[in-house]
Amino acid sequence: MRIDTLLAEATARLIAAGVADAALDARLLLQHLTGWNRSQMVLLAGRPVDEAISFRYRELIARRCQRVPLQHLTGLQEFWSLDFAVSPAVLIPRPETEFLLEQVLAECGQTGIAHALDLCTGSGAIAVVLARELGCAVVAADISEAALRVARDNSARHMTADLVLPVCCDLFAALNVCRPFDLIVSNPPYVAEEEIDGLEPEVARGDPRLALSGGLGGMHCIERIAREARGHLRPGGWIFLEIGADQGEKAARLFRSTVPGYGQVLVIDDWAGRPRVLRARHEP
Repeated sequence: MRIDTLLAEATARLIAAGVADAALDARLLLQHLTGWNRSQMVLLAGRPVDEAISFRYRELIARRCQRVPLQHLTGLQEFWSLDFAVSPAVLIPRPETEFLLEQVLAECGQTGIAHALDLCTGSGAIAVVLARELGCAVVAADISEAALRVARDNSARHMTADLVLPVCCDLFAALNVCRPFDLIVSNPPYVAEEEIDGLEPEVARGDPRLALSGGLGGMHCIERIAREARGHLRPGGWIFLEIGADQGEKAARLFRSTVPGYGQVLVIDDWAGRPRVLRARHEP
C-alpha cells in the first residue's frame, strides 16, 4: 500500500473514532515509526510502505482509536521546544504550563533565584526549564515515585541532573523548613473531582487521576499549598500556581485574605483571556 493511501485510511479511522486533529495524529504516528520528517513524508507519499511498518502502524492507529493519548504512543511531548519523555504515570505537559513559566521568568528571570521548588513535578518539565533558564538548584517534588522516575529521565535527557533533585513527598511533607526557597512553582491538581469523567477520554483516562483531581470543587490542593508554602518561602520569595479557568476569584481571595502572609497577589489571564496563573509574594 502507498504511503498516502495508508495515511488516508488511518485518518478516516481516527475521524470515525472522534479523534481531534485526526490527519495530524495519523502523520505523526507514521513519522514516529519511520523517523521521516514532514518533508520526507510529502516526497515519499507515492511509495509503497514496508509490510512490517504498515502492520505496526495499524496497531498504533487502533490504540489511538481507543483514545490512548498520542504522547503515550510516541513516548514524547514537545514542551518549551524540548522533547520530554512521558508515560501514563505523569500529566502530559501542555501550553498552559508554558504560559505559567513565561510569567515566572518575566518576574524572576533577573532576580538571582538560587533555590527553587517545582511542586507536583510530574514529568519534571517545570524543574528542567527552571534549571536551564535560571541556572538555579531545583527540588522536584511529587507524591508519585513512578512520576519521579520520569522526571529523573527528563532531567538527565536535558543535562540538568546536577541541578534538579527529585524528592518523593506529599507536597511539603519531606522538605526542610530550615532551607526556604526563593521561588515555588506548581501545576497542582486543580480539576474538580466531579468534572473529571466528563473530560476528553485522553485526559480522563490518559492522565493520572492523582495529577488531575483537586477534590470536590478543585481547590483542595491549592488551599493546602497556600497554607503550607509560607513555611518554605523566604521573606520576599515568590509563588506561582497554575489554576483552573474558573478559579481566579477563589484563588485570589485565598491568598489575599483567607491565608495571611502574602502580598502582591495577582491572577494573570492567559492568551485566551482566561484566569490561568496565581502569583503571590511571601510577606510575613
